[in-house]
Amino acid sequence: MEPNQTARILIIDDEVQIREMLGQMLTREGYQVVHASDGKEGMKACREQSIDLIITDIIMPEKDGIEMILELRHDFPALKVIAISGGGRLGPDGYLEMAKKLGAHRTFFKPFNRKEILDAVQELLTKRA
Repeated sequence: MEPNQTARILIIDDEVQIREMLGQMLTREGYQVVHASDGKEGMKACREQSIDLIITDIIMPEKDGIEMILELRHDFPALKVIAISGGGRLGPDGYLEMAKKLGAHRTFFKPFNRKEILDAVQELLTKRA
C-alpha cells in the first residue's frame, strides 16, 4: 500500500479511552480511522466499508476478539489484524497466543508502546498478503 492517506484502520475496543487514543495516534499519522465498541459492530463496519487493517481488543462484550478473528479469517482472509489485550481470566499471554494461532498478524499487551504499534501498522500495510 502506498501513502498512509489511503489506508483505513478499524479500531475495535470496548474502552473508549483506548479507542480515542489509538484513533488520535493513527489520524496524526495520516490514516483514516473507523471505531467500533465490540466485535459485532466491528464486523458490521467490515461489511459496510473498505477496511485495510484492524486493531482489536480481545476481551469485549457481544463478540470478543477471538470470535472476531475467527470470523475475519473466514470472511476476509486477506485483512491484516493486530490483537491487543490487557488480560482477563487467562491473562494477556493466553489470549494473545490464541489470537496469534487463529490468525492475528501481530499482538500487543496493554499498555502498549506507541512506536511499536505504529511500526506494526506501517509494516502490515506495506506487506502484501
